[in-house]
Amino acid sequence: MTSSPPTEKVADKSKGSKSSSLTDLSDEEAAVHVDTRKVSTDDLVDEEPTPFRWSDWVLRRKGGPRDANAISTRRSVYDDPVLAKHYWPKESYENTHRFDPDARWTYAEERALVRKIDWKVMLWAAVSFSALNLDRGNLSQANTDNFLPDLKMTTNDFNLGNSIFRLAFLSAELPSQVVSKRLGPDVWIPIQMCGWAILTMGQFWLSGRTSFLVCRALLGFMQGGFIPDLILYMSYYYTKNELPLRLSLFWISMHVCTIVGSFIAFGVLRMRGILGKEGWRWLFLIEGCFTLLIGIATFFKMPPGPTQTKTWFRPKGWFTEREEVIAVSRILRDDPTKSEMHNREALTLKKLWGALCDYDLWPLYIIGLLFGIPAAPPAQYLTLSLRNLGFNTFETNLLTIPSSVATIITMWLIAVLSETVHDRAFVSMIEDAWCLPFLIALRCLPNSPDPWIFYGLATALLSYPYTHPIQVGWCSRNAGGVASRTVNASLYNMFVQASGIISSNIYRKDDAPMYHRGNSWLIGVCAFNCFILYPGVKAYYIWRNKSRDKVWDAMTPEQKSEYLATTKDRGNRRLDFRFAH
Repeated sequence: MTSSPPTEKVADKSKGSKSSSLTDLSDEEAAVHVDTRKVSTDDLVDEEPTPFRWSDWVLRRKGGPRDANAISTRRSVYDDPVLAKHYWPKESYENTHRFDPDARWTYAEERALVRKIDWKVMLWAAVSFSALNLDRGNLSQANTDNFLPDLKMTTNDFNLGNSIFRLAFLSAELPSQVVSKRLGPDVWIPIQMCGWAILTMGQFWLSGRTSFLVCRALLGFMQGGFIPDLILYMSYYYTKNELPLRLSLFWISMHVCTIVGSFIAFGVLRMRGILGKEGWRWLFLIEGCFTLLIGIATFFKMPPGPTQTKTWFRPKGWFTEREEVIAVSRILRDDPTKSEMHNREALTLKKLWGALCDYDLWPLYIIGLLFGIPAAPPAQYLTLSLRNLGFNTFETNLLTIPSSVATIITMWLIAVLSETVHDRAFVSMIEDAWCLPFLIALRCLPNSPDPWIFYGLATALLSYPYTHPIQVGWCSRNAGGVASRTVNASLYNMFVQASGIISSNIYRKDDAPMYHRGNSWLIGVCAFNCFILYPGVKAYYIWRNKSRDKVWDAMTPEQKSEYLATTKDRGNRRLDFRFAH
């Protein structure tokens, strides 16, 4: 099928294009003219697309239309000649030249394009994400090889190092987003990767407490902002219904990486004694070299966007012109706000301040601060606890694998549950509900428990369904436009890292070996999350939606149209925006 030629977009170029997006309908200083040629819209699809469902895949149910050659282009505001001018892409948007509101494509074409994007974009993004988790997890594996005694450090020093890492990590979140929006995530992400890879390799030469703390600070600063940067990059290619699945696969890959890292550590730590060096030094050096190679390759594997894949080492690019038109048009039909900033446009202080003052996302920030605390100390101290109970270095690394395998399964099951019941708050709460009984059981153990009983309880606890991907998508959904999502994703992740600082200081040396006092605190936090926090956040968003429904439903169609044309409300401040819960 041949797409129709694009409509005329801007008439008054002397004043510059100021056509606004969903989140900024009232900033039109230039006259924007949309061609009102009568292009048939009878072939457009009205219903919402059915997202990929794990349950359908398991039951072998075929979703979507039977006719793969049917039109899959979905109706949007661009098909309304009155409303289209309020949502038109800016001239500065890098993909404007490929946006065609008259273009039509089939289900077969769209599926083929998404498959290509999965192989070209998502696969390498997953490799990059795995490299992050490989380097974040090797400290725990180093602990199984007498890392602390070799550097004459205590568990309190270990806690301090983790706290410094988290503090540096969260401190880098917003600056990283500012740099990423200015340089582009395709440039900044590989720079980050190469930077932390070199620092990881540098841990080969650690000499004591001071060098350990300095390295943790530098590593945290280089890795901070990486995840929101990667999510921002992925949003250039995927619709809101396609991205959550890819994010869940990312976090599943994190646990796959943990398993692979355990096997790598099992072999590399046996190098203790080579050139008179400890095994953990070789672990840092080898995994750092591996990440550096991935970082260098990432410079060549991440193009700036769907219409910018051609370059001197990729002269044909990844997509045909037809595929570029489909890629851009379907993204903007799904979410016109993605055209409000180009991929080299820096965030302004006004936009940063506006995102910080968005009080409707504060409940999600509180969840980010508290939800991960109950499981974090047992996970951080698992290898140390197993060593203290008599397991050797190699047994300890292998014993961490079952909980990672179980988490992959429970994370997949929670994704199935989430898409089945269409709920975020109560589904996300299941992580803490899972942890609560096992924390109580650990609290009741004596100071010298049977090693296998402790291992069984700890493994069951750490097999919890990880709901962080659901909450990342929840925060993004409730944020609004591109600028808001970018900043709010960073703010949410900052609170998650602050959670890590808190959890790193719950288990203390004077509470060893079973950390009864620390586990009592974890039980209290876990109970608060289950019985107060998550139900309270859900109730808040239900109340906010009902309050807006009263105002919006009372307006006439003419009043609604006038509001859309003149409002200065942006993103989730708009009366027609509804919060997910």
